[in-house]
Amino acid sequence: MNIDPSKLTRTENYQMLIGSVLPRPIAFVTSQNEEGIVNAAPFSFYNVITANPPLISISVGRKPDGSSKDTARNIIKGKEFVVHVVDESNVELVNETSADFPPEVSEVTEVGFTLEKSEKVSVPSIKEAKIKLECKLSQALTLGGTGDEPSCDFIIGEVVNYRVEDDLYLEGKIDAEKLAPVSRLGGSDYEKLGETFSIPRPAPPTKD
Repeated sequence: MNIDPSKLTRTENYQMLIGSVLPRPIAFVTSQNEEGIVNAAPFSFYNVITANPPLISISVGRKPDGSSKDTARNIIKGKEFVVHVVDESNVELVNETSADFPPEVSEVTEVGFTLEKSEKVSVPSIKEAKIKLECKLSQALTLGGTGDEPSCDFIIGEVVNYRVEDDLYLEGKIDAEKLAPVSRLGGSDYEKLGETFSIPRPAPPTKD
């Protein structure tokens, strides 16, 4: 079966993508507006770009009217944000923050999360998260849609501080089983960390 994306609606393309690109890690992002209100929202169009320097990317879809969401607007203006890893212990509350709260309402206090001071950025962090990536804005691009009406704000952030619970960290590595991360599938489905296996990289070919 071949399906032509140009003949699908935006919603149909969205369904094809979230059903094909999976599992997807979830960036639970805090940002802060000019009045000091902390916004918190999850995004699964998220990944690593490079380790030198450590850069991550988050695609924040525009609202139906074409305007930027609170997260993108806050980051572009304030230049800082924090990405929290979603795990089995916090995913229920994270999901609640995805409701359409107005800008003057903080999702953090509405759903029962706790704010704490970050180490290297002014935006507060979520205490209940086991891993926090404190970021400064590197670039913000408008992509998709048309030139006058883009469909997303593409945020590139540089990680300036890792905050990791002590029992997760050993010899420079994160214990994934103790972290118990949660990822997104299609629709309303999530996935826990399942069976893991290792495949060593192949050795370089030998010369005759």
